[in-house]
Amino acid sequence: MKKALWLLEAGLFIIFSLPLAILPFKVSIKAGEMLGLLLFYIWGSRRRIAIENIKLSALGSQLSAVNIAKETFRNLGRSFTEIVKIYYGLGKNIIDSVEISGVENFNKARANNKGILFLTGHCGNWELLGTAVAANLADIAIVARPINNPYINKFIVSGRQRHGNSIIAKQGALKVIIKRLREGGSVGILMDQSVLSDEGYVIDFLGRGAWTTKMPALIARKTGAAVLPVFIHRTERGHSLKIYPEVELSNIADKEKAALEDTKKFSGFIEGYIKEHPFEWLWIHRRWKRV
Repeated sequence: MKKALWLLEAGLFIIFSLPLAILPFKVSIKAGEMLGLLLFYIWGSRRRIAIENIKLSALGSQLSAVNIAKETFRNLGRSFTEIVKIYYGLGKNIIDSVEISGVENFNKARANNKGILFLTGHCGNWELLGTAVAANLADIAIVARPINNPYINKFIVSGRQRHGNSIIAKQGALKVIIKRLREGGSVGILMDQSVLSDEGYVIDFLGRGAWTTKMPALIARKTGAAVLPVFIHRTERGHSLKIYPEVELSNIADKEKAALEDTKKFSGFIEGYIKEHPFEWLWIHRRWKRV
């Protein structure tokens, strides 16, 4: 029964995604925007979460929560369209549209024979970010939770690996991450989702306390890897990707306090991105739950 359901889901995924992949770029992007807008109106639970998150955040009194939420869904539709084109092997022009700045920061860390821990969040087209880095600089091992449907998951994994990236399953990822970084490899972590109390700290995030993962800070301290924040956002010509300089870790003697300070510093880059590009963050996630 479960296999039949998975096959049905995979079939529906192909029916919806393949036309977006083969349509001319401008037409498919417009269709993606419409799909995102449709989801805004019919996916009521996530629409309400997004609007509430925005209203209660530091941005709530500055911009219309409904407008930000609507544009967020439109951006998700555009991003989905771009990614399916890439995953079907039809997105070279999308990858080529990414303008990368801060390459010198990557080269400096690499020249020091350090592993590199790329930090980002669910910002802009984050799937394209990993693909663009792999296509232009170096392959990244991406930490990700497998999709429940094995057929759709196989398609996504294959798409992520098309340009040289590899996948580290989220469950039991720590040992694999540490090994790769100590060997001088690169690992990408998205650190803007809520975690359990034993996995992080409550820190201020857009004016409210939020459980934030401490693993990037602990991993960086254990491996000596260079921590490079990296973000992507949409432009009129395509996308702009920025690699920031290596983040200096806290010199506080107390390890727990030092990791807390590092976590605040890392998360601050995501917070800054959201303030600058409020339409391009994943507001539909329950970021402030459990607090």
